[in-house]
Amino acid sequence: MAARSISSATISFGLVSIPTKLYSATQQQSAISFNLLHAKCSSRLKQQYICTTDNEVVPRDQMVKGYEFSKDRYVVFSEQELKALDEKATQTIEIAEFVPLEKIDPIYFDKAYYLAPDKGAAKAFHLLAEAMKKTGRNALARYAARGKQYLVMLRPVDGGLVMQQLLYADEVRPLADVPLDTSEVKEPELKLAIQLIEQIATDEFHPEAYEDTVKKRVQEAIDKKVQGEEIAAAPTEQAPVQIIDLMEALKASLGESKETAAARKPAKRAPRAEVTKIKAGKK
Repeated sequence: MAARSISSATISFGLVSIPTKLYSATQQQSAISFNLLHAKCSSRLKQQYICTTDNEVVPRDQMVKGYEFSKDRYVVFSEQELKALDEKATQTIEIAEFVPLEKIDPIYFDKAYYLAPDKGAAKAFHLLAEAMKKTGRNALARYAARGKQYLVMLRPVDGGLVMQQLLYADEVRPLADVPLDTSEVKEPELKLAIQLIEQIATDEFHPEAYEDTVKKRVQEAIDKKVQGEEIAAAPTEQAPVQIIDLMEALKASLGESKETAAARKPAKRAPRAEVTKIKAGKK
C-alpha cells in the first residue's frame, strides 16, 4: 500500500529551495489499545472533568488553561493569548549547519519522517542527498509546524532523506544525574566479556528478525475472545537462578552461546570411508 503524504515542506539553505512532501516513517496505529467500559453493562465510558472546589462537571466551553507558578497559584491564558504565542507555520526546513552523524548522540532522536521530492524538485533533492552521503554529513535544521518550532536532522538513506525530529538539550537529562558507582575492570573478566560479545556479534541490523511477542500474544487472546473461547492464565515462570560470581556467569554464558551456535550448524556428513562400509554392510 502506497504511503500517503501528511504534509508539505521546503528544504532551504543558502539560495536553494527544494519542495518536498512528508511521510510518517512509523506506524503507531499498529499498537493494540483498549477502551474503558462499565463493568456492569460493558458500555463505553466518556471522560469528564470535575471541579475540585465545586465538585461539579465542567463543560469544555467553561475551561481555561493556567500555569502553576507556585503551589495552587496559577496565571490564566485565554486561547487567543496562547495562539499569539504559537510559532508561525512556515513549513520550511531551514538548514543551519552540516555535521557528521557520529557527532549526534542517538539519545536526542525522536520521531522520524521520510522526505520525498515534490513535483519538479527531484534533481535538486537527489543532488542534496548524494552530496550529504559523499561528505558523510547530515543537516541540522529548524522546522516550524503546528504552532511549534522543531529541531530536526536530515540524513540520506537508500536514495532518499529521513527527517529525524530531535530533542532539545533541556529535554535530555545529563548522565551526571545518574548515580554510577565506580568499579575496577579486571583483565580476565574483560577478555571473557569480549569473547562473549564476539560470539553473538553481527555486522548488520535486521529488524525483521525481531517481533513484539507481547503484542502477538495479546492479539491471539483477543481473537480467542471474539470467537467465544476461554483464556487460561499462563503459569508463573520461576525466577532464574542468580550467579553471584561474575567469572562464573561469563563462563556459563559462553557455554550457552557455544551450544546455541552448534545447534544452528548443519550436521556434518559422514567420512567417505564410513559411508562405503555402511553400503558394503547392506550388501
